[in-house]
Amino acid sequence: MHTILWIVLGLVVIIVVGLGAVLAFDAPVKPQPLASISEPFAAVDFRDLPPLQTYTARDGVKLGYRAYEAGGKQVIVLIHGSSDDGTGMHAVAKALHDAGASVYVPAVRGHKGSPRPGDIDYIGQLEDDLADMVAALRAAHPGASLSLIGFSSGGGFVLRVIAGRDETLFDRFIMISPALPPGAPTIRPGTGGWVGLAMPRIITLALLNRIGIDQFNGLPIVAFATAPTAPNLIGVYSFRLAVDFAAPRDYLAGLARSKKPVALLAGGADELFYPDRFAPLLKPVRPDLSITIVPGIGHIGMTVASAGIAAVVKTWRDMIAPAVKTDQNIPAVPSR
Repeated sequence: MHTILWIVLGLVVIIVVGLGAVLAFDAPVKPQPLASISEPFAAVDFRDLPPLQTYTARDGVKLGYRAYEAGGKQVIVLIHGSSDDGTGMHAVAKALHDAGASVYVPAVRGHKGSPRPGDIDYIGQLEDDLADMVAALRAAHPGASLSLIGFSSGGGFVLRVIAGRDETLFDRFIMISPALPPGAPTIRPGTGGWVGLAMPRIITLALLNRIGIDQFNGLPIVAFATAPTAPNLIGVYSFRLAVDFAAPRDYLAGLARSKKPVALLAGGADELFYPDRFAPLLKPVRPDLSITIVPGIGHIGMTVASAGIAAVVKTWRDMIAPAVKTDQNIPAVPSR
């Protein structure tokens, strides 16, 4: 009996030491800068980028956002992609504004301008921040119709909102090239070279969270292939930020439960995701899901190239006014 106890104790010590070593030393490795992510922004005119304004979240922190106000009864909350602070949404935000919407682009907590770039306080804080922002928008735009649009990781976050308690805050949802959870069939190997993951640390933290240990969730687990010429980008995410700013594991079930109108767009030449795999994955659970593939457009091109932006605007117009005919010359091919 004593021998068995010593063996068990030894195994426990080995496991604890092994987990501790993983947490201490398995940091994510930053990939080489990805030109296809940074170079398309060279064609964007940022001279009319709106200044940052702030709203107060429930914890008293002032969080930034940019406003493209148009009046009227259509309001869009536009969520940026991973690493960005919302600056990269400028071109598509202007186009949606010109189409008649008041567009608000939050600098999601954990990004540039936040108290701790790369980290948040707890999983679920981003949903709380969004609810606080929507409360402020409802006060400023009584009776408005609200759309939530998200790009890349922001598109994954839209799926998190759809699957969660805050789905009722919005009237419709649009995902642009959404990032699905690791292991989803839509993700290219290494996410096309955009991310470096500390997988042993991720697995360890996930296991610890399952038994209620979350004290290590501030450790970095993902590094991005950011270029030094992009000062608005951050290089790493903590575990809790990476989990919260992403689609949930049960995204298919959440999408199936939702009764709100949902649309998805992706570029036909997306370097991070397989655009042709969205429909086979998502249509079985949401047959009414509108999916548009824009031929020849890459990942960033969906928010900076004219064809990508036109497809986003057309999808939004179709969702708010299905009976209104829109421009038939927009080069977008629906995938049914």
